[in-house]
Amino acid sequence: MTTSLLFLAGFFLLIKGADLLVEGASALAKSFRIPALVIGLTIVAFGTSAPELMVNIIASAKGNTDLAISNVVGSNIANILLILGVSAVIYPISAKRSTIWKEVPFALLAVIALFILLNDRLFDGITATQLSRGDALVLMLFFAIFLVYIFELARLGKIEIPQEEKPIKSHSGWVLGGMIFAGLIGLVLGGKWIVDGAIFFAKAWGVSETLIGLTIVAVGTSLPELATSVVAALKRHSDIAIGNIVGSNIFNIFFILGVSGMIHPIPFSEAINQDITVMLLATFVLFLSIAHNKKNNTITRIEGVIFVLLYVFYVLYLIRRG
Repeated sequence: MTTSLLFLAGFFLLIKGADLLVEGASALAKSFRIPALVIGLTIVAFGTSAPELMVNIIASAKGNTDLAISNVVGSNIANILLILGVSAVIYPISAKRSTIWKEVPFALLAVIALFILLNDRLFDGITATQLSRGDALVLMLFFAIFLVYIFELARLGKIEIPQEEKPIKSHSGWVLGGMIFAGLIGLVLGGKWIVDGAIFFAKAWGVSETLIGLTIVAVGTSLPELATSVVAALKRHSDIAIGNIVGSNIFNIFFILGVSGMIHPIPFSEAINQDITVMLLATFVLFLSIAHNKKNNTITRIEGVIFVLLYVFYVLYLIRRG
């Protein structure tokens, strides 16, 4: 019972910690007169992926590598099929041309690059397959290229800059320090409780850490993306909803797995190739659903329902697979 409560509390601390850290860091950056463009594209955009990052850092440091990879893969699948599906059911999602022909293909590239880097045996005939520190560095270099592209688009005013839901307030140095410190404590403690809980449940239920990572942990750490996309859909800012998801998926693969792999090389079980294939197909289905409608590039409510049903079938398959 105690482990279950700490596991649930971990998600609350993780998300609240990310919120406090973003608010404090944004206010600190504003006090140093850092442009809103930089704050939006770094601190605010980072906030929605901070839970996945912290869980992966702790899992990698503890050597729970199955959890590290499955958390990212599961989060990316949930982001597209579950979160975009729910958002489209609330209000049809329309995408900008640059999202269709640049960001979504970049997300496809991220999945393909991950598949190649992980499958050493398939491509090089090496018995021990892993995401090595060299592979992780390649992912980080891809992330640097993506950041340059996003900053250039934002500078030219071609994309919406992520903003805090509330205006950035000025605070005293002590308050700022306290917010940032509390945010970091929440992230670290929440991440630890989630990782410990996931390991406990995997052993108690006789299932793999991969299954827990692909489902419960993945959905739990994707709650910030869910909140952001649902609010955007309710406010009819559908392009923000899809931009948030595609950007988060790219961030998860290139940055989060890059950081995780540099902390600790991640051994790779080829069984998760099935889930990487699902992630690839989900990204491709997203591309087709917005590209086939050339008039307004929209994911309709019916397509949103199909996305959610596909996610339900995927989870049922995972449970059956064990």
